[in-house]
Amino acid sequence: MKYRFMRFPQGKTKAVTFSYDDACRQDLRTAKVLDEYSMKGTFNVNSGSIAETPGEWHLTEEEIRENILDKGHEVAVHGLWHKAPGLLRPIEGIQDALNCRIDLENRFGRIIRGMAYPDSGILCMLHTTSYEKVKTYLQDLEIAYARTLGHDNNQFELPEDWYQWKPTAHHDNSEILKWAKEFVELDVESQYCASRRVKLFYVWGHSFEFDGKNNWEHLNELCEVLAHKDDTWYATNMEIYEYVTAYESLVFSADGSRVYNPTLFEIWFDDDKTLYSIKPGETLSLVGK
Repeated sequence: MKYRFMRFPQGKTKAVTFSYDDACRQDLRTAKVLDEYSMKGTFNVNSGSIAETPGEWHLTEEEIRENILDKGHEVAVHGLWHKAPGLLRPIEGIQDALNCRIDLENRFGRIIRGMAYPDSGILCMLHTTSYEKVKTYLQDLEIAYARTLGHDNNQFELPEDWYQWKPTAHHDNSEILKWAKEFVELDVESQYCASRRVKLFYVWGHSFEFDGKNNWEHLNELCEVLAHKDDTWYATNMEIYEYVTAYESLVFSADGSRVYNPTLFEIWFDDDKTLYSIKPGETLSLVGK
């Protein structure tokens, strides 16, 4: 049976990403560890709490710029005042997300479209709102994705819904090192033909938790397991979102023999175990079609 599957840049079959919340002072250490292992993360900022001077619990604007953005990590929306959208009237949720986005974009001079739900997020809903309402207004605000939490598992799948993007696990999950080793050992290309989908390992947490439990070595141990693998792409949340949606924008002929890439990304895919890459604006004929 013949199948076509997306591949990550350079034909890689797996990706790893990290997501840390609240722009707390300990994020500086987390970002530094990720840098040491050539990994990338997304740091979710509740912009109303950005510190004015160094040394406060939250990071300053300059600390975020120098230690996160300038190092290739992502900054994402985490609500102006860290309010769970499921507990707000939609108009309040709109204000909190939009004002955070506008503030971050003005501070850092870039377009910011990612998000992690603050607090209990969409896990608890009051009668005045619903997940469907939250998703609709985030789409209207042109937020591209929103990370939720819970549902930890070792399936390593991409999200079915970008507005309830479920991570693999919180960094303190007792199974995370076991799952990381399973992920590293997984040979996607050797799987049954219908199962050769790309895999994602997604870690989330709060950097202050490492101080609270005095277990920073745990982050290093996790990175030691996951880092420097030839079959793995190390990316921010937004880089993964943009690449996957670019792949989904490829245009195929009716019989599948030709493909056109209308995006700005070079895209890789496996077509019946033949690896292809297609550059922006290019049209390819596929072998054997």
